[in-house]
Amino acid sequence: MGAEVEYSKLRWQGVKVALATFFVIACWGFSPTGIRIGLQGYDPTHLALLRFLIASAFMALIASSMRISLPRLKDLPLLAVLGFFAVSLHHIALNFGQAGVSAGASSVLIQSMPLFTALLAHFVFKERVSAWRWTCVAWGLIGVAIVITGDRGFGHIDARGLLVLLAAFSWSVYFSLQKRYSHRYDGLTMVCYTIWAGTFFLLIYLPGLMGEIVNAPLRVNIAVGVLGFFPSALAYLAWAYVLKHMDVSRASMSLYLTPPMAIAIASALLGEMPSQWVIVGSVVVLSSVLALNLRREQVGLKTLKGA
Repeated sequence: MGAEVEYSKLRWQGVKVALATFFVIACWGFSPTGIRIGLQGYDPTHLALLRFLIASAFMALIASSMRISLPRLKDLPLLAVLGFFAVSLHHIALNFGQAGVSAGASSVLIQSMPLFTALLAHFVFKERVSAWRWTCVAWGLIGVAIVITGDRGFGHIDARGLLVLLAAFSWSVYFSLQKRYSHRYDGLTMVCYTIWAGTFFLLIYLPGLMGEIVNAPLRVNIAVGVLGFFPSALAYLAWAYVLKHMDVSRASMSLYLTPPMAIAIASALLGEMPSQWVIVGSVVVLSSVLALNLRREQVGLKTLKGA
């Protein structure tokens, strides 16, 4: 009887993890479409600020109920850097970039983040990068070039696609640093201070925000509200829950479903269909990132067996 109860608990936990994973994919899949709608009533800088004012207020409620610890004084520069790359630079670059890039293409380009992580590992953190990883990075960058040059019809290059790549690079810096310093705080605490620090930097764009809030159409304000609550706050909490109950590499692979979700949402809400070149490029990018992660997981397993 006890074994049946334990099995039932494990099965229910598996269902909850699967639902949380789907929720994260849906939230982050909506983000490119939400940004496109938000840009119909907001300047890219004001859109980023309002989105994270909402997220910051929500995370403050969560933090007060969970009573997270105060940051150590010596960690304030680190938290400021994390906030700058994860929130400020990432979302300013993404918003300006999406003004000229389709939602589907934007989602694919953001998924190129592991390619930049590999480059950072070699050139900044002086880690050894294998020939296999270099091959994956080169293959992925070819896919990135296909997406950028084929988003609006092959040969019609919009330089704003490079801003979306800057957003992906910014996120790779954030995740690289977070991985190295995550032992200092638990996941919720790190997310809260990262969001608050990034929002603080965005306050420079506060002048003129209220006027845009008043003048923006209702559907635009609803989209921005959804961006603030779901992709920017609730999705991070759900992702922390997923990582608590699932291996990081397996959980990360599920995020490769985000671009197809983004394309489906953009098609339904914006009537935006990706070009054939974006589809080809997305296959190249995602296959390269998947190969990177599968190789890393295999190396990790061999290391454990050798130990």
